[in-house]
Formats: sequence, C-alpha cells, structure tokens
Amino acid sequence: MAREPIVILGTGLAGYNTARELRRLEAGKRLALTLVTRDDGRFYSKPDLSVALARGKAPDEIPLADAGEMAAQLDATILTHAPVARIDRAARKVVLEDGRGLAYGRVVLALGAEPVRPPLAGDAAGEVLSVNDLDGYRRFRERLDGHERVAILGAGLIGCEFANDLAATGHRVTVADPAPWPLARFLPEAAGRRLERELAALGVTWRFGVTAERVDRVDGALALRLSDGSTIAADVALSAVGLRPRTALAAEAGLATGRGILVDRLLRTSDPAIHALGDCAEVLPEGAPGEPGREGLVLPFVMPLVQGARALARTLAGEPTPVRYPAMPVAVKTPAHPVVVAPPAPGAEGAWEVAEDEGGVRALFRAPDGRLLGFALTGAHVKERPALARELPPLLP
Repeated sequence: MAREPIVILGTGLAGYNTARELRRLEAGKRLALTLVTRDDGRFYSKPDLSVALARGKAPDEIPLADAGEMAAQLDATILTHAPVARIDRAARKVVLEDGRGLAYGRVVLALGAEPVRPPLAGDAAGEVLSVNDLDGYRRFRERLDGHERVAILGAGLIGCEFANDLAATGHRVTVADPAPWPLARFLPEAAGRRLERELAALGVTWRFGVTAERVDRVDGALALRLSDGSTIAADVALSAVGLRPRTALAAEAGLATGRGILVDRLLRTSDPAIHALGDCAEVLPEGAPGEPGREGLVLPFVMPLVQGARALARTLAGEPTPVRYPAMPVAVKTPAHPVVVAPPAPGAEGAWEVAEDEGGVRALFRAPDGRLLGFALTGAHVKERPALARELPPLLP
C-alpha cells in the first residue's frame, strides 16, 4: 500500500507540509507523489497575509518558493491551474476539469476553507473583498492602492489582524461586528475590551452589535448600511466574517461530511483510501466517519495542521499513526497589543479568573476543582504562554 501513487489535492500549508514530512520519513523517495492545485502552486504561509503591509512586503514578496522549486525539493509532480472535477472512487482516479485522470493508491484532501460571504444587498455588494489566499490578497492590495478608508466586516482573528496592519500603516479603519467586543468567541470581556482600547488608540474605529446589510456606490466611494441604520463610508471593504471548510468535493464523492470532511484519528475519511487534514477536516476523537451522531474538532489554525501532517505522513509511509493534539494556544498578530488565547473546550465547566494591570490582561479559565482548562493573555502577559500551556490538558490525547 505504501508504494501506491499518492495524490495530494491542495498546495497550501497542509498539502505541502504533508508532502515534506512524507519525503523526510521516506528518504529513498520511492513513492510516486503528485500535488494538484487550482492556483499557481507557490509556497507561502497564509497567516503572513494579515501582517504583510506593515512589514513592507508586496504580494509577490510573500511566497518562499514557486511550484517548480517545490517540485524539485519534494521530488514530486505539481500540477498547477488544474481544478478537480471529481473523485472517481470506483476507478480510483482523481478527474481534473480538463479531462485528465490521475490514478491513486491514496488521496489526501488538503482543500482548506473558503470565506463565508455575508448576505449583502446593494449595487456594490460584489465589491466587498475577501482575503483567503495570495490571489485574494493581491486583489485587496491593488484596490487599497491610493486609498485611506477601509471597512472591515468581522472582529474575529483575521479582522483584528488586518485592522492592526492597516491602521499601523496610516489607513482609517472601521470594524463592524455583531458581537459586543473583539474576538468575542475566544476572549472574556476584559481581554476583549483591552484589545479594543489598544487598537482604538492606534486609530481603529469599532462598531459593535451591528451587521452590514447593504453596500452601495455613492459619490465614487462605498456606503455600507448597517443594521442600526447608520452608514460607514469607505474606499475599500473587506469581509472577515469567518471561514467554512471546503467539503463539496468530498460530499460529491459520497464521503461523510459534517461541519468539515469527517475523518478518524488516522485522518481517514469514510473511504480508507482517502484522507483529509487541515482547515477542511473535522477530526473525530472516537469512532469512524459515517457513524451517526458523531461530531469532531474543526481547528483552522497552523499548529493542528502541522500535527496532522506529521501523523498522516507516517501513516502514508506505512506506519499507522493516530493524530494527537497537545494544548495549542493561538497567537493573534496584533502588535499594538499582542494576544495569546487557549480557549476552554466548548461546554467546559468552570469560570474565568481575570486580572488586569498596566501591561495587559491575564485571564485563566479554571474548572471547579482548580484545574486550568484555558487562558487568555494580552500585552505583556503573553510571555506566560509557555508555562501556562504546560498546565493545560491535551485537546486530543
């Protein structure tokens, strides 16, 4: 089985990391390895997109290698600009839109996630941009050129990072979100309010408790009508309301899906010849994909992806290795006021213990018996991350 051709669909961090780990383990490079992507296959880290402006990086300066260089490094075939039409499980072929069929022994779905598009009315609704890849970032930077006013829909992780990056480079930024404070899904109020104040000091204007309803072109600019009847005037609008795992290709192939593509601890889908990892996957702590009532972990962050790539590479090389997730705090790239958060598991019993000082906020989520189940650190307190992370239980033992 380990010598059969492997086809990896996707050349983001999940796809390339899996290929790299596989080659590291399989030094003889006996496996036939093909990576397929609908874009140009350049290797870059998507988290770098939300900090590139302040770092003075143009879009074409972000990638670390092109597809040809990656093919040489990995001793692999990389097919660029090659959208996939379907997976023919009976014939064990990946069928591309141009009609080519790629035989496989194993397939790895590293499809990522796609931006959630808010339901907007108005004659300029189509001008609201999303940044989910290098091409999207390039379009955003082209639209931004020569303009000051930027409206951001969404005060989550990506929205806050872009707000910091834009405000730090002199742009006038307004962020709108239905939540009462930034990063409300992850942070207790005191930590969220501190981030709100620090970014406001940088020049960010916040609009909480509202959603955007329509976007119109007025006097050469964009007018974003909010649910409270007010309007944001902007030159550029960016949607950062969330991501949704890409599951359509898997569902069309008859694979089990939930919020993401359902996989077991070996990252196998309901077809054992097909694996999935990264932002598109939903990892079941127990049981197998397809069993009723199962709900797993969808973790659209870099560290779970790295853990998955390491485990999956071993499995593909012939050593079945269940994925394990240690505690993996998430760093929010807001240099004006850094944030690190390890949110407690959904439904965890306990309460936040919050302390605030001039340096920032230190919030610990403890169970009734005193065990540490999560934390949120801002400002100077982010230095406590390593020590506190060691106290946390693993996400997936």
